[in-house]
Amino acid sequence: MVAGTVTIETESIVAPKRLWNALVKDHDLIAREIPELCAGVKFLEGKGGVGSIKQINFTPGATEFSYVKERVDVVDEEKLIYSYTDIEGGELGKNLASAQFTLKVSPKAGGGSVVSHICNFDTLPGVPQEEGKLEAMKAQLTALFKKMEAYVIANPTLYNA
Repeated sequence: MVAGTVTIETESIVAPKRLWNALVKDHDLIAREIPELCAGVKFLEGKGGVGSIKQINFTPGATEFSYVKERVDVVDEEKLIYSYTDIEGGELGKNLASAQFTLKVSPKAGGGSVVSHICNFDTLPGVPQEEGKLEAMKAQLTALFKKMEAYVIANPTLYNA
């Protein structure tokens, strides 16, 4: 078993609270803006607060798996930190024994934001950590973020509350 951490930091011109509102509170954003990847998001328990369980369904052929279930662990509106744990589906049972994620949105000097997405994981016994796969995952997550960021930028009246 190999323990690992993947960290992605991305800068944005969007204010921290607007990005938080889009990325954390708009649960349908990914399905709406990236329909080629995400077929939909459904809450199985709760409505997005701590303890909620949501299932993200992926389109056929978009990934190596059809869905992932996530449990919300932290929603800190003041510090703009959102943490969740994969509890079923995705890479669990295939390559990973566990995966926990933290999204943090911070103000950037001079305006805008820095978005940190951290994944802590444990591989299943006998599964090596492949650096090439980790780099590909980072590139994919950055591209997904940029698509959602572009939507927020193109819609300046949204996510201001």
